[in-house]
Amino acid sequence: MSKKEEKQSALLRALKRDPEVYGAFEEHIKSGKDLFGEDSPFSALLQGVVNAALEGELDSHLEEERSAGRKNKRNGHTPKQVVSSSGPLSIRTPRDRSGTFEPELVPKRARQLSSGLDDQIITLYAQGNSVEDVRRILQEFYGLSISAGKISAITDRVLVEISDWQQRPLQPFYSIIYLDAIHFNVRHEGKYDSRAFYTVYATDAEGQRDLLGLYVFENEGATSWGLVLEDLQRRGLEDVLFFCTDNLKGFSESMKSVFPLTIIQKCIVHQMRNSTRFCDEKDRKEVIRDLKKVYQAANRTQAQLHLEAFAAKWGKKYGHIVKSWTDNWEELMAFMDYPKDLRRILYTTNPVEALHRIIRKLVKSKAAWVSEQALIKQLYLSLMYNQKSWRRKTYNWKVCQRAMIEQFGERITQHLPT
Repeated sequence: MSKKEEKQSALLRALKRDPEVYGAFEEHIKSGKDLFGEDSPFSALLQGVVNAALEGELDSHLEEERSAGRKNKRNGHTPKQVVSSSGPLSIRTPRDRSGTFEPELVPKRARQLSSGLDDQIITLYAQGNSVEDVRRILQEFYGLSISAGKISAITDRVLVEISDWQQRPLQPFYSIIYLDAIHFNVRHEGKYDSRAFYTVYATDAEGQRDLLGLYVFENEGATSWGLVLEDLQRRGLEDVLFFCTDNLKGFSESMKSVFPLTIIQKCIVHQMRNSTRFCDEKDRKEVIRDLKKVYQAANRTQAQLHLEAFAAKWGKKYGHIVKSWTDNWEELMAFMDYPKDLRRILYTTNPVEALHRIIRKLVKSKAAWVSEQALIKQLYLSLMYNQKSWRRKTYNWKVCQRAMIEQFGERITQHLPT
C-alpha cells in the first residue's frame, strides 16, 4: 500500500469515530436551513472532516514511526480557529509525544484552511472593490468575518510581484509607445490630494501591445515624464520609432534628451479638445469642421493651406488656436509622412486612453485611496486580472509594419524573427 493510500485508509478509520457529524448534517438538511456560511451544517461537516483528517494524518505518522522502530504515541490536542470559505472552523490538531508530527492539511502556524480564500480576496479586490466591500461580500456570501487588516495583509502579498513587474527587463525596441496620465485622489498627510498615474502602453515590432510601466507622481509634468523615460532606458529600452503623447509643455524636450531619434506625434484629439475649449458655443461646430480639414488633408502641403484658410477666417477672434497649431505644427503633422493605415494608429493617444477607460470602469466605485501604495496595488491587480481587454495585437498590423519597414529599414527589421 502506497503512502497516499495509507493516509486515505487512516482518514476513513478516523471518520468512523465521529458519526454524530453526519447525523447532525442530515438533521440540518431536513430542517431546510442554509447549507453554507457561518454556523451552517456544511461548516460543521467540514470542521468534522478536517479534524478527522488531522487524526488520520497522525495515525499514518505513528504507523510510520512504528515501522521505523521508533517509540511514539499521541499526546493530546492543540485547539485553534481557522478561516475557510464555509465559515470559521474550530480545529483540534493532535500532537505526538516526540513532537515529530507535522500536519499537512492545516500546518501548525496556519490560520486558514487552504481553500483558495486568499485568491478569492485578491480577485474581489482586483475587481475594484474596496477593503470594506470585500469584507461585506465575504460576510454576506461566505459567512466569514475577516478584519480589514487581514484583507490588506493578503493583498499586500502582491507588492513583491508588483516590484518585480516594475523592474522587469524590457525589449530593446518598440515601434510605438503611447504616453498619458490619469489622475486619482490619494490621502497624504491627513488630506486627499490628486496624484498623476503615468501609463506607458507600447506596441512592439510584431504589433503586440503591452503595458511597460505604471508610475505615480504628485502631478503631471515634463520632468516626471523624463524620469519615466530614463527608467525605461535603464530597464533595457534602446530604440522607439514613435512616441504618441498629448501636448504637455516641455514634454518633447524631455523625450528628445533620452531618445533623440524617436519621432514625436502629438495627439490630434488632445489638440482639438484644447482648441475648442474656449470657443463660443455658436462657433464650435464650424471651428471643428474647419480644423478637421487641416488634419484630414491628403498631405502636409494641403494641411498647411487649410490652416492658413482657418487663420484668415478665425484668426482675429481665435488667434490662440492658430498660434497653438503653428507652434506645434511639426509634431502635430508627423503622421502625415506615412500611409493612411499607419496614420490611424499614430495621430492619437486613443489606445492608452482606452486603457484608462478600462481602469476607470474597474475602480468606478472608489473615490480615493488611503495611500499611493494602495492605489498602485489595486490598479495593477485590476489590469492583470483583465489582460484580455488590453494585451492584444494592433488591428491591421501587417500593413502598418510594411510601411514602417519601407521607411525605417533595419531599425525595425533587425528586431523581427528570422
